[in-house]
Amino acid sequence: MELLDWLVKTLRENPAIAIFLTLGLGFWIGKLRYKTFSLGTVTSVLLVGVLVGQLDIPIPGPVKQVFFLLFLFAIGYSVGPQFFASLRGSGLKQVIFAVVMCVIVLVTTLVVAKLFHYNQGEAAGLFAGAQTISAVIGVGGDTINTLNLSPEEKKAMVDIIPVAYAVTYIFGTIGSAWVLGSLGPVLLGGLKKVRQQTEDLERSMNQDSASSDPALMNAWRPVVYRAYHVEGEGFDTPHTVKEFQDLAEKSGRRLFVERVRSGSQVITQPALDYVIKKGDDVVISGRREFVIDDVEWLGKEISDAELLSFPVERIPVMVHSKYLVGATVADLRSKPSIYGVTIDTIKRGGVEIPVTAQTRLQRGDILTISGPVSDVNAAASYIGYADKPTTASDMVFVGMGIAIGALIGAITLHLGGIPISLSTSGGALIAGLVLGWLRSKHPTFGHIPDSAVWVFNNVGLNMFIAVIGITAGPTFISGLQQVGWQLLVAGVIATTLPLIIGIIVGDKLFKFHPAITLGCVAGSRTTTAALGAIQDSLQSTVPAMGYTVTYAIGNTVLILCGLVVVFAM
Repeated sequence: MELLDWLVKTLRENPAIAIFLTLGLGFWIGKLRYKTFSLGTVTSVLLVGVLVGQLDIPIPGPVKQVFFLLFLFAIGYSVGPQFFASLRGSGLKQVIFAVVMCVIVLVTTLVVAKLFHYNQGEAAGLFAGAQTISAVIGVGGDTINTLNLSPEEKKAMVDIIPVAYAVTYIFGTIGSAWVLGSLGPVLLGGLKKVRQQTEDLERSMNQDSASSDPALMNAWRPVVYRAYHVEGEGFDTPHTVKEFQDLAEKSGRRLFVERVRSGSQVITQPALDYVIKKGDDVVISGRREFVIDDVEWLGKEISDAELLSFPVERIPVMVHSKYLVGATVADLRSKPSIYGVTIDTIKRGGVEIPVTAQTRLQRGDILTISGPVSDVNAAASYIGYADKPTTASDMVFVGMGIAIGALIGAITLHLGGIPISLSTSGGALIAGLVLGWLRSKHPTFGHIPDSAVWVFNNVGLNMFIAVIGITAGPTFISGLQQVGWQLLVAGVIATTLPLIIGIIVGDKLFKFHPAITLGCVAGSRTTTAALGAIQDSLQSTVPAMGYTVTYAIGNTVLILCGLVVVFAM
């Protein structure tokens, strides 16, 4: 008993310990899975926080706000390039759909909240949980605190938000994945039909009318380097490097000659007019299956440490060149500057999208390319900016960005006696969007490593959620009794109905391809779990092409909708 009293006393006197305890246990529980079910990190941290909060641990107010602003800035920074590029690019149709989807989500939630006679706090919690947009917990609370209400009314409403969120979030996540992954294909004509349509789309996207380039198909497969002794009948007549590569391409392969040993001389990066003859040893690079399969016409493979000992690099490169914005992967691969380089992956807004001949590049896309160091450096210079791994973050950029954004958000306008403002949280989000976009235009400043963005996103949000759970702990049970278990029903309706309407609207009104429709709905609702379920169901990564633009729009608009929910109620 003395040990327990000491522990409680210590946690009360040192609330930072309670926060980190909540964070550690929450992340651990969030990783636990039963088949495909998992509570997820945010919900687990919240529930652990509620449990720890039963010890009545006081936490200073500014702590949660600091981490929440960091989280919102990181969200904006991540999606900023896609957000602004989509507003004036070929993704405008998806932008309009995302906005329509957000309106459907907002209106449905408000109608459900009105039918169940919920107050502002309950409605904000319902919106945050049913639509799995955790940031609304903070945005809703900030907005409630600007209303002309008594301190007691404000506290009661703010405290009920995490309760309503916890009750509705589980189905918000699992239900979204089931509706889009299982029910969605049925609504669009049946799983078998949609799978076939998706395969047809993949096939068409890998066709290049200008030039047949098999290396563009599944280009993320690793490139390999193999050495061969030239002795095949095809070299009874010597061939130049260019003739060899053209012969390989005619047989459906894209291969590159990286090195040649002729006698005792080793030629690195031989010119296209260099002549290869029988008796030479060559290093060939290309997709694994192209290099290994059917090389009898060249000669036998040899193990040669000296010939194969040369540096190879694999780096992420940000698309920045104005000549490549809107160009296809096929256009890029046709450029001499990309000689000898393989495109492994393309990430847009942190989401990996298919690498196909017809995939169009956007400013801010991150291409992972691999090949010999000199080839990779030349390609990186042509594509844009080599975003080489580093541990340093531009904290001037982060600190000033959050401060200026929050100051702008703090400005309040009074319309008809109603205080209207973005709030400091909304201001930080907008600042992240603008500065993330500026960084894509001028990539030499404002760098934040992916690992740091992950910390800002995950630790920032979950530190905030941990504090919310701990401070709400003492009133959580009474709050649950207040909202009642009928909130589960309200959550199911608010989650399911917008998804079904969105699928129908995307199919009938916007005429998207079925796989793109499902990806667009998942992106607009910012539900990554649903994207995974869709891709598993269709056995394809094509839905991600509808996810990236709509995710950038949805992640911004839905957070700001948290303000609207409070004002509208």
